[in-house]
Amino acid sequence: MSHIVHDLIASGDARIVDLPAPVRHQIETDRNFGLPTALYGATIACYLGFLVIVGSAFANPVLAIPLAIIVLLVAAFFGVPAIWTRLKGNASEPATLGEFERRGIMTNTGRLSAGEASAQVLVLPVLLVVWGLAVAVIAAVVA
Repeated sequence: MSHIVHDLIASGDARIVDLPAPVRHQIETDRNFGLPTALYGATIACYLGFLVIVGSAFANPVLAIPLAIIVLLVAAFFGVPAIWTRLKGNASEPATLGEFERRGIMTNTGRLSAGEASAQVLVLPVLLVVWGLAVAVIAAVVA
């Protein structure tokens, strides 16, 4: 194939043109996921609450390092997206609780009210706290 190009250049039939300007896609980025900050705070509180419950129920110096690592991971899991939402070029802001209550949130399967969306977001963290309490109570009864 390259010999054809060289033949065209040699015969003078080829022309050299400048590169076209790159196409700039104007897509608005929304890095907030449409949920209010309070839901993220409640999720963090549940995860850290679970760690406090389990850490105090099974207090042992050997658990200090694993629990500290898990706390750092939870901070990273929520801290990195929090930084991501504040990047340059992100014009959107998270919904306030009032806006979230009024509008709800649109998902792939349809619009959810604020209560439905909150239940979906918080069901796992709350169950984790309940599970930690159950394990702590069982450990206290058995001991």
